[in-house]
Amino acid sequence: MMHRSAVLMVQGTSSHAGKSTLVAALCRLFARAGYRVAPFKAQNMSNNAAVTHDGREVGRAQAMQAAAAGVAVTVDMNPILLKPQTDRTSQVVVLGRARAEHDARGYYDRTAELWPVVTGALDRLRAEYDLVVIEGAGSPAEINLERYDIVNMRVARYANAPVLLVGDIERGGVFASLYGTVALLPEADRALIRGFIINKFRGDPSLLDPGFVTLLEKTGVPTLGVLPYIDLSRLPAEDAVDWDEGARKPDEQTLIEIAIMRLPRIANLDEFQPLSAEPGVRVRWISDPSALGNPDLIIVPGTKSTMGDLAWLRERGLDVAIREHRANETPVLGICGGFQMLGGRLIDDEGVEGAGSVEGLELLPVITHFEREKITRRVQARLTSHLFSSPEVDDAIDAYEIHMGRTTLEAVDDSTRRPFTVGEGDSLHPDGCASADGLVAGTYLHGLFENAAFRRAILTGLARRKSIDLPTAPPIQSVDEAFDELADVVARDLDLEAIGAMVGLSLAAVR
Repeated sequence: MMHRSAVLMVQGTSSHAGKSTLVAALCRLFARAGYRVAPFKAQNMSNNAAVTHDGREVGRAQAMQAAAAGVAVTVDMNPILLKPQTDRTSQVVVLGRARAEHDARGYYDRTAELWPVVTGALDRLRAEYDLVVIEGAGSPAEINLERYDIVNMRVARYANAPVLLVGDIERGGVFASLYGTVALLPEADRALIRGFIINKFRGDPSLLDPGFVTLLEKTGVPTLGVLPYIDLSRLPAEDAVDWDEGARKPDEQTLIEIAIMRLPRIANLDEFQPLSAEPGVRVRWISDPSALGNPDLIIVPGTKSTMGDLAWLRERGLDVAIREHRANETPVLGICGGFQMLGGRLIDDEGVEGAGSVEGLELLPVITHFEREKITRRVQARLTSHLFSSPEVDDAIDAYEIHMGRTTLEAVDDSTRRPFTVGEGDSLHPDGCASADGLVAGTYLHGLFENAAFRRAILTGLARRKSIDLPTAPPIQSVDEAFDELADVVARDLDLEAIGAMVGLSLAAVR
């Protein structure tokens, strides 16, 4: 008989209640107690993706949770990933490969055939690990969509998983949300809800005690803890960004200002978080030319809809603003879809993004042809030419690629550079394109600023251009240290004995 590990599920009363973060903390806590742990989310919707070691695509949150557990992320941890392309359609990624594009109705019509994909992935994880910590999506009380569910209570029923229900107190009405969620569930599903957790609380938690008594009386479910509001800036963002967060450094002098285009379908936004953590660096997200100001660097980031977001730039006049800043020698960097936008033309003969062709921003002499085959791979790269007056970087750069399209140089001459090399040994090849003066550059490489040597080199170059010195960077807390700090808070404020008892695994050793 196949071994089936213990399972524990975390669901929420709403999106952004803190499910992903709590799963990461629990993965770290059980791993610290000596268990082999894996995260699992049947279906994730996010344009923030990660690439597995075998070149497949999963949600960034599951990669983060796997890192917290101390294991390599695999496609079984997130078998279905939905990547929004427009307000109505999403690309459907199944076991790490793009399979189709659907609107909501078309996707829901496919959930019956996707259910065996979900159960197969979960079964494989349960055969390999001591514990699988499962994350739900949105709310299990979305009763209008119950018959299409393949991520919430249907998964809990399949695995007979005890469920922790998380409520976000910052939204207000947390007791009503917890009670209402349970009340709307069928009786069999209510029996699986084994504990409430309140998240993002600021203040004296004893003030909530009367509410816990009433909740227990009305639902029979105990509240297992109150988690405080925690600074999660060192952990990768998943679905959205606090667009104003980078603007708030009230006690720090701004030395370098970086403006990033706030594209509607921005992808892999977490790669810019390390820039915001640097002393003297202010990151601003721009959606209007009047807010652009005089930045030291403009970044056009990756996107799930390059041609659509290029049209968005033009509608707002940001294309003109970017070209004007380039003419005044402001450095410009394009990453992935942003790289494609900086070229002369984008051609979509295969209808990947809607067919046809459009002119790019014409800041780099490259042409992009969209293709239906998606390229996803992890790579090692090196910076081979100076960008933005940067010093040399000897360290290898860990990066990854996720894109549909191939970008080629219109001409190879003294007007361009290839700023990166990618690969090792005989497979080494040049990547990207940069202007001869090194002030405009584009690349398909994601994750560049997560590499400390590259990040500091670029910032040093920008500082040189202003004839200023950057402050010495203090030791930045590693992601691994951030996981431990998060786990310590959760261990302090949750009833770990009760949670361990639900799955038959002791957490006594982690306190």
